[in-house]
Amino acid sequence: MAHIVILGAGTGGMPAAYEMKSAVGRKHEVTVINEKDYFQFVPSNPWVAVGWRDRSAITIPIEKYLSKKKINFIAQRVDKIDAANSKLELANGKSVDYDYLVIATGPRLAFEEVEGSGPGGFSQSICVIDHAEVTWAKYQKLLEKPGPIVIGAMPFASCFGPAYEFAFIVDADLRKRKIRDKFPMTFITSEPYIGHLGLGGVGDSKTMLEGELRNHHIKWVTNAKTTKVEDGKIHVDELNESGETIKQHEIDFDFAMMLPAFKGVDAVAAVPDLCNPRGFVFVDELHRNPTYQNIYSAGVCIAIPPVEATPVPIGTPKTGYMIESMVTAIVHNIADELKGNAPSATATWNAICLADMGDTGAAFVAIPQIPPRNVAWFKKGKWVHLAKVAFEKYFIRKMKKGTSEPLYEKYILKMLGLKKLK
Repeated sequence: MAHIVILGAGTGGMPAAYEMKSAVGRKHEVTVINEKDYFQFVPSNPWVAVGWRDRSAITIPIEKYLSKKKINFIAQRVDKIDAANSKLELANGKSVDYDYLVIATGPRLAFEEVEGSGPGGFSQSICVIDHAEVTWAKYQKLLEKPGPIVIGAMPFASCFGPAYEFAFIVDADLRKRKIRDKFPMTFITSEPYIGHLGLGGVGDSKTMLEGELRNHHIKWVTNAKTTKVEDGKIHVDELNESGETIKQHEIDFDFAMMLPAFKGVDAVAAVPDLCNPRGFVFVDELHRNPTYQNIYSAGVCIAIPPVEATPVPIGTPKTGYMIESMVTAIVHNIADELKGNAPSATATWNAICLADMGDTGAAFVAIPQIPPRNVAWFKKGKWVHLAKVAFEKYFIRKMKKGTSEPLYEKYILKMLGLKKLK
């Protein structure tokens, strides 16, 4: 009997556990290890931060649902990965041996790279439910005493969609309250232009998102290297295409939400020859680490090179559809190895995303994710907002049910009128 350990229980790790157990059956043991004892649907965090959702709506207890599928669960932080001996050392002093390890931890939020940033400093975050709840508390204080708002993304950020989402969601919430006129808003981003998204743009994303920012009276700064956040003031160097500072901004705020840089989590980053300098796991086309052949990885924690060089360094996003495809490839490959066959499954790195904009939304499809592309499609409409609300409920319901089916492919492609992304 083989022991397969999945490290992380997010939107990659939880589906990986269900799909893995379905594939390997009772003959092999599957264990999920996660620092928190609950699963959180991260795409809903922007709604939590304005009070449109609460913790109970987007989290579920992990063990309750994994146990129904005969999947083990350990709620502990992993402090060390002894990859040479296939062993994990936990924060409680215990250890876990594995035959195969699937790393799906997501990122470490590197607030320390910009002085004064993050919930421990003077800006807020929506990357995890705990941060989103703090942001909601800060937002309620802002409503009592209106002032300028700053929203955006720091250097080395790699997921820009939530920043755009939150800007438009805040705008929509303030309009619903009929007080939008009291809150000047500025969008600050490390992207070289609005709508780059870490993908070199998708279709007409630049023109569309610039137009939306104008229509919603949101100013912006691109090529923005945020250098420091103080109480009520954010310091930004605006760079040109050569990476030279052309303007220094000191932007006042009463409320700021800035997505941080991502790095690999400490235990993963510390393993020799496993990761790149920022702690992201090296994987080959099989999503297997070249050095440690029994370690696979999927999601935000893997190393993917930037789409292109940019004046301010940024990362490449890993969307839900991509992560789902990575997970499926890993499951097939481990299942094949257990049967004595050579692994051969590869992931489909296509990007598909539903971005909420409060009372409307934008959907994009990039095939493949990295240009040049066969398909680059970007559309806007209220139907996207409604589709994302419906998908949230669908995904959480399926996590409770313990489904092993591909959720993004089944739901979102059907919603877009597509049979498959090729």
